[in-house]
Amino acid sequence: MPLNVVLFQPEIPQNTGNIMRTAVGTNAKLHLIEPFGFKLDEKSLKRSHLDYGSAVDYQIYPDWETFLHLNPGNYYFLSRHGKKSPDAFDFSDPNQDFYFVFGRESTGLPKELLSANKERLLRLPMTDKIRSLNLANTVCVVLYEALRQQGYPNLELAEPLSLKGPNWLDQD
Repeated sequence: MPLNVVLFQPEIPQNTGNIMRTAVGTNAKLHLIEPFGFKLDEKSLKRSHLDYGSAVDYQIYPDWETFLHLNPGNYYFLSRHGKKSPDAFDFSDPNQDFYFVFGRESTGLPKELLSANKERLLRLPMTDKIRSLNLANTVCVVLYEALRQQGYPNLELAEPLSLKGPNWLDQD
């Protein structure tokens, strides 16, 4: 089963485009919860996801309740108010549905949602000089921690033949 990235009311098209590209590269499914702070169209996202837009597996939901009703699984919420880092959780079972929920770039996830899920709040450790990392970077860090725990299922560990190939550095 793929890992799932949930963007709750994303505001910045470049972040969403970058996350789309990461989803394609990691076989993750992307769930987008409206409203968005931008138009979800090719023009808004093209620079960020490059040519990968047609390959991304994503779904749009009108609200949190609809998303929750349609997607049973294990939910983890990313917040600067979390007290555990991603490696404190066990994401090693590739047969489980893991959903990593990320909030708006400006305000994060609603306090009510965070308060109701304190035991599943994650925080990336960082200094006290910033509130948070960029959303797209945070998604990438969390996805790769889960993928590391699973042994990178269905991912290429060397440059695939469909690109330059694993022996490209050995060629003159």
